Amino acid sequence: MKKDIILAGVGGQGILSIAAVIDRAALNNKLHFKQAEVHGMSQRGGDVQSHLRISSDIIYSDLISQGCADLILAVEPLEALRYLPFLSNSGWVVSALTPYNNIAYYPDDNSIRNALNKLPRKLLVEAEKIAREQGSSKTSNMVMLGAAAHLTGLSNASLEDAITWLFERKGEEIVSQNLAAFRAGLQAGKNQN
Repeated sequence: MKKDIILAGVGGQGILSIAAVIDRAALNNKLHFKQAEVHGMSQRGGDVQSHLRISSDIIYSDLISQGCADLILAVEPLEALRYLPFLSNSGWVVSALTPYNNIAYYPDDNSIRNALNKLPRKLLVEAEKIAREQGSSKTSNMVMLGAAAHLTGLSNASLEDAITWLFERKGEEIVSQNLAAFRAGLQAGKNQN
């Protein structure tokens, strides 16, 4: 088993929480993993990306080469497009559709959606809307993880255990909100397949 995953978004969207959940699930399944991250979180809205590699064999590098990612999981649509050079020919893009319009020259929504729709293997998710329906827009990152869960190589149960582990110190209500968001994301992903 081997998965190379690029996580992309902007500061404050929960990229590192997604990485922590996947890392924990991989660890609980006795898989090897390596993660490297770059975050421009000196201010909210800065670029955040993580290279996350999971394998049943030893991993020697924490970076993914261009053209080798199995999955780009983006919580911001322009950030999904930014990392396309890393995507393999058989790779998937799972992207949220709500832009984080934080720059003056941000492209219009239609041009971004058109570019994403041209990709051969993609899941495009209204993550913020789904998260709000589940009780908190702050859980849109877990909606995205749910939508991409079947592409991570990890079981849904393993990912749910890791979500519980990550949020349990914040209380039962926060755990429940994040699990509900994850399950809603699972359904959103299934609805597009």
